[in-house]
Amino acid sequence: MILPALFLQLAIFTLAGISAVGAQQPGPGPTPNQVAQVSDVLQQIASQSWELGTETEALLEYDWPALSVFGSSAIPPPFQLNSTLNASNVFAITQRVIQARNGTLMTFISDGAVGDPASLGVAMLLANWTNSTGGNYGEASQQELSFLLNWAPRNKDGAISHRSEQVQLWSDFIYMVPPYLAYYGAMRPYKSLMDAAYLQCKFYRNNLIDKKKRLWKHVVMGSWEDTGFWATGNGWAAMGMLRVIRTFQISPFASQLVSEGNDMISWVEEIVNATYRHQTDDGTFHNYIDQTDTFTDSSATALLAAVVYRLVPLLPRAAAHVPAADKARAAIAANINGDGYLTNVVDPNNFGSQGETSPEGQAFVLMMEAAYRDYVAWNATGFASTRIVVTGKKCQLVKQAPDDSGFTKRTVKKHWRRIFS
Repeated sequence: MILPALFLQLAIFTLAGISAVGAQQPGPGPTPNQVAQVSDVLQQIASQSWELGTETEALLEYDWPALSVFGSSAIPPPFQLNSTLNASNVFAITQRVIQARNGTLMTFISDGAVGDPASLGVAMLLANWTNSTGGNYGEASQQELSFLLNWAPRNKDGAISHRSEQVQLWSDFIYMVPPYLAYYGAMRPYKSLMDAAYLQCKFYRNNLIDKKKRLWKHVVMGSWEDTGFWATGNGWAAMGMLRVIRTFQISPFASQLVSEGNDMISWVEEIVNATYRHQTDDGTFHNYIDQTDTFTDSSATALLAAVVYRLVPLLPRAAAHVPAADKARAAIAANINGDGYLTNVVDPNNFGSQGETSPEGQAFVLMMEAAYRDYVAWNATGFASTRIVVTGKKCQLVKQAPDDSGFTKRTVKKHWRRIFS
């Protein structure tokens, strides 16, 4: 089977409805009460730069899906939010970060990692766009972008280092930086930034992929390496690329990024196929995917389940992994304790060791549930907000529903000039 074009895949699913996969009934997973507790704990314990960035994305996807790039009309978002769509818990984080930020910093937060502070970028840009109070989000976003593009160390192939003190590539980077570059490019709009997002994914894959096992190594180059196939690292990479793909699809440059989107879809599928070969009988994954002597990790399990639910609407054959993702989701429900903590997790600060709590793991549960909710809704009604109409050799991109945003490219550019001048 030849991989169809990015938007043609969406068209196939939209036109075929649920017949390609079969009706999906809500399966066993975390209860609404469990999810609420998980969210409460997340908002209490997240503190590190990447934890806060991952928290903002999880809250957007679960609590404010219309503002997440997985929504059908997230770009551009409304200029002003209302009482029912206010992203209050997200902006509480961005406000706290911007007010604590040293004005001499080029990054959102002082950090030895190049990539981790950028994980806050989408929320910061959204705060800027919607005139959130608390500080100059536009200036901070510009400085963060300048640091990434002009000051951060790079590998000789152009890959931006995940670390600031040396050139070192981590799979985590793909979740932190390319989605920010893509979102910035879509909102501005600057296609060059969207091209940069794609190229960073490509460069990182070239350096981290194991050509035999098709899994991503965790850390390469620099003064030390972790060449094992860390489960969370593979999840970071896959979900980061899914966010970039989705940003491409709803951007003003969608029709110009079809080839790049297809590449990334195939790279995500590659990770899914390779990781799910190693799923355990109870639905979880080992901390290092192919090392059965490492503990099973609930954090990675939740993230890899979310990846499948996000991939299926983009790629029909990925539906073969849905039963395994459902099994992983059921395992997560069993690993949430009575206080809302996800248990049996990797230590976020020592990725070779088991920890007691994990802010990123809490966020992955919300991402999993948001992805599952969207998958079930898509499976019942059709997912894509756009479709391809094919007449002979001619293809045309058509809106599925009227666009009631009232925004044109001209008004978007005018708004950007106002908030960045």
